[in-house]
Amino acid sequence: MVEKQKVHASVKDEQLIKIRRGQMIKGAISLFKEKGFHRTTTREIAKASGFSIGTLYEYIRSKEDILYLVCDQIYDEVQEKILNVLELDEVNPETVESGIAAYFQIIDDMQDEVLVMYQEAKSLSKEALPYVLKKELQMVSMFEQLIRQYTKSSGISLPNIQVQLLAHNIFVQGQMWGFRRWALQKLYTLEEYTKLQTELFFHGIHQLTVTDVNR
Repeated sequence: MVEKQKVHASVKDEQLIKIRRGQMIKGAISLFKEKGFHRTTTREIAKASGFSIGTLYEYIRSKEDILYLVCDQIYDEVQEKILNVLELDEVNPETVESGIAAYFQIIDDMQDEVLVMYQEAKSLSKEALPYVLKKELQMVSMFEQLIRQYTKSSGISLPNIQVQLLAHNIFVQGQMWGFRRWALQKLYTLEEYTKLQTELFFHGIHQLTVTDVNR
């Protein structure tokens, strides 16, 4: 089991730790986006956070701790927002469409954070990286659940391996909008991109079903 890392703080006030680390994360994201993790100093992060370097080290031990906190919070925020919009009780084509659209919108709204997370996650320690990557798989599993509920309510039978791939496809399509928005926006609005990807999703399920029937 991959466990959450404990980031050491010399301060004991949990509420204050949460506030100060929130300021750190916000400052670090803007710097990591501009300069990258390795070229950003802890002194710069402290300044962007609004306090001294001495205060910074009361809440973390190293710059790597800040990167871990950044990635951990971004994954938590994206996952929470996805959970808040996915309707899994009674799934039909409309709820699938709205779920995909909401996820793509989240990625669009949080583009800076998502880009930083993927660009800099490689710099996480070997202990921290598996925990962060596990969070991504948890988000993919939410789309697996959405697809399973949809196929079940629609009387469609798909093997697990196809459901898993479809879920990964949705997840990556959201990321693609974030990573390649600079190019995709020349071709589509977010609404047009979402509509096309959703149509391809339903077409893919239909084709898989037809293929299985004809075997």
